[in-house]
Amino acid sequence: MLDDLDARILNEMQKDARIPLNDLAEKVSSSRSAVWRRIQKMEDEGIIKQHTILLDPDKAGVGVMVIAQVKMQAHSRDSLPHFIEKVQNFREVIECHTLMGDVDFFLKIRVKDVQAYEDFFWNSLSQIEGVREINSAIALTAWKDTTNLHIEPRAAK
Repeated sequence: MLDDLDARILNEMQKDARIPLNDLAEKVSSSRSAVWRRIQKMEDEGIIKQHTILLDPDKAGVGVMVIAQVKMQAHSRDSLPHFIEKVQNFREVIECHTLMGDVDFFLKIRVKDVQAYEDFFWNSLSQIEGVREINSAIALTAWKDTTNLHIEPRAAK
């Protein structure tokens, strides 16, 4: 469980993962050594998975985002893991989620243009064994696009 200091550290680090340790300690009203120990512990526990940068998709040349919903022909022991394995190797797919309900998978795909998605669709995604149906939608305007998770400290007892 995350306490108040952990939550403050994580919320600040999500704003800027490169924040100097001294500045972070000041922002969360704690000592540099205490903040460093907390960060190390959260990394060891897998709470902090990685430190990364965010790119502007348009400026990076992958400005078209496609949302694809995939239905499989069957839910055999091998078909779903086979699909997941294939999708993990496609650089265009930036997220893949298994769903409950009428659709089996939800994919977020980034490509440079509609032609690139068409090529990806016909030559890669639709070629995976067991895929029955793919419904795709091109995202127009992103009104909210964040990777930040709002971290609440655990409730005081």
